Amino acid sequence: MEIGVHTPPLADESLEGALAYLSELGVDAVEPGVGGHPGDDHLVRREYLDDEAAQAELRELLETYDVRVSALATHNNPLHPDDDRAERADTELREAIELAAQLEVGIVTCFSGLPAGGPNDEVPNWITAPWPPEHAEALEYQWQIALEYWNDLAAFAADHDVDVAIEMHPNMLVYEPSGMARLREETNERVGANFDPSHLYWQGISVTDAIRFLGERNAIHHVHAKDTRMYDEQARLKGVLDTTAYDDEPNRSWLFRSVGYGHDESHWKEIVSTLRMVGYDDVLSIEHEDSLTSSREGLEKAIELLERAVFRTEPGEAYWAE
Repeated sequence: MEIGVHTPPLADESLEGALAYLSELGVDAVEPGVGGHPGDDHLVRREYLDDEAAQAELRELLETYDVRVSALATHNNPLHPDDDRAERADTELREAIELAAQLEVGIVTCFSGLPAGGPNDEVPNWITAPWPPEHAEALEYQWQIALEYWNDLAAFAADHDVDVAIEMHPNMLVYEPSGMARLREETNERVGANFDPSHLYWQGISVTDAIRFLGERNAIHHVHAKDTRMYDEQARLKGVLDTTAYDDEPNRSWLFRSVGYGHDESHWKEIVSTLRMVGYDDVLSIEHEDSLTSSREGLEKAIELLERAVFRTEPGEAYWAE
């Protein structure tokens, strides 16, 4: 098992600067943005796509710092009702898949996207209840749109031998494990999860149960290490569907936190153990979105904790069971 970092928090550094810094901290892998909300500060997609010389330089740089790329990230909404926005997101995603194949990375992280609630609507619509009945009808419409798109995209990913790892994210159609399982079942095995526990915590979902559920379906392609702290006093008053600004920390029901500041070390060790139990033994990619600490301090504290939590060797024989 390896420790990785999703690199947008280091956008003020060049790619080489970010690699040098992370390598010194013992990081094994990076997950750079190549479009969408993560941006492309460290890996401009079109500067590397179909350019063997640029790709060779990238490989040499990665080798110099003994760091690999765990995934290419492009989080956007290819199901957006605005055709221009949807087309841009789709292009980013398909080109990321092509580049991942050329770099032999094998994984692209992204969102499922979210359609409008009907053919004449202009904005995406996150449906969170089946009543009044028009909401259930809107959700059925959204799945029709999504499955048409994702069946084609999944075939494209299969053609390139690349896994598409979807982060279960509120304000997207796939935001929890049963929706993730449905999308995989109705497309192909290239579609799976970028398992990010942070959004599951505040929805009240058991993270280890979710790992088991998706792991039984071989549906975990990549993992984010990102924590969330619940604030019960605020949640008891207004619940967890909190639209308070992220930087109004005292008044929010929950906050994204650095690993270990939402849940303790023993919990993260249980996550690691459950991941290994279901057969995932790859990268834990730290995503820093903690407004109470700087990017570097948050990353360094997360790396320090995960170094004590991850398993670096293969499990031995259970000699005591013989």
